[in-house]
Amino acid sequence: MSDPTIGVREAARERGLSVDVRERPAASSLDEAAELLGIPSASIVKTLVVKRSDDTYLFALVPGDRAISWPKLRAVVGVNKLRLPEPERAREATGYERGTIVPIGSSTAWPIYADERIVGTRIAMGAGAHGYSLFVDADDLISAYDAVVADITADRP
Repeated sequence: MSDPTIGVREAARERGLSVDVRERPAASSLDEAAELLGIPSASIVKTLVVKRSDDTYLFALVPGDRAISWPKLRAVVGVNKLRLPEPERAREATGYERGTIVPIGSSTAWPIYADERIVGTRIAMGAGAHGYSLFVDADDLISAYDAVVADITADRP
């Protein structure tokens, strides 16, 4: 069987990113995935695909123990309206299914907005395929993709 994460690995290499991709059992939630990986929920970063009103997208990198703050993100992006797209639109915009989305290797290099809480940490995130997690130094990811770092989250409800 071919490696379903090969595209992510190659895209990381092209950007000079050192990543560690690990296979893991399927998880029904972020907290369960953190437990399976033996890391705190805050160390898993959700890559959210966010749709702008002009049908362009952006990535929001949100620590697993936090939730996106729409008012904060709108202020940083400088727009009045943002929303999560339907799963099929997210797949069309990135080439990845929900739950596997990562900016690395996305079919389109949308701008990235990273929550300031990930700076200086090693994070786990989607790896482009179900049952895999990718580990990367957040600062290297931010630098490789020229991500905007800001406070874009709130406490998770």
